Amino acid sequence: MKNSSASKGRRLLISVLALARDFYQRVYAVVSRIPEGRVTSYGAIARFLGAGKSARLVGTALKNSEPYAIPAHRVLNRQGLLTGKAHFGAASIMAELLRAEGLKVEEDQVQDFQQHFWDPVEHLNPENY
Repeated sequence: MKNSSASKGRRLLISVLALARDFYQRVYAVVSRIPEGRVTSYGAIARFLGAGKSARLVGTALKNSEPYAIPAHRVLNRQGLLTGKAHFGAASIMAELLRAEGLKVEEDQVQDFQQHFWDPVEHLNPENY
């Protein structure tokens, strides 16, 4: 009986890991579509992917992404704060990348956040993700 229980546990773990990997890939696909000079939030991506309560999981996906393979610097918290800056190496890199795209960043916050906000719900077809 123990082997059967252990086997079920392994299958469940593999299923959960496969779901997480699929979700991460969907996050990366959305993030890759954020236009230069625009920003979005972890929550907006989560809502677009049908997982509205999973903003932290979006952050985890980005933390685990290949550095600079996707424009993760364009994903901020809902107030425009650069909460993911620690994952870019030096603390100033995220702000520098955003400034290079024409955004004004002061005290680790994008100024005029709503003006630069890009909502995937408005710009992408969820059936493609």
